[in-house]
Amino acid sequence: MSVINIIQVIVSVLLIIAVLLQAKGGGLSATFGGSETGFQTRRGAEKTIFIGTIVLTVFFLGLGIVNIILN
Repeated sequence: MSVINIIQVIVSVLLIIAVLLQAKGGGLSATFGGSETGFQTRRGAEKTIFIGTIVLTVFFLGLGIVNIILN
């Protein structure tokens, strides 16, 4: 197994965790007892997880493209 494959597996596990931390419809505020009525902007940890998910997704796709090119 090459280093790229190992890194891609690690990134994919982190991506799965990041997606699961984002509760569907409720967000982190509803998870910890807050009420979710109407539209609210992401703040604090919820925003960090959201941006981290985007970064991990781009990194995962980039690793996939590099893996295809090298093999």
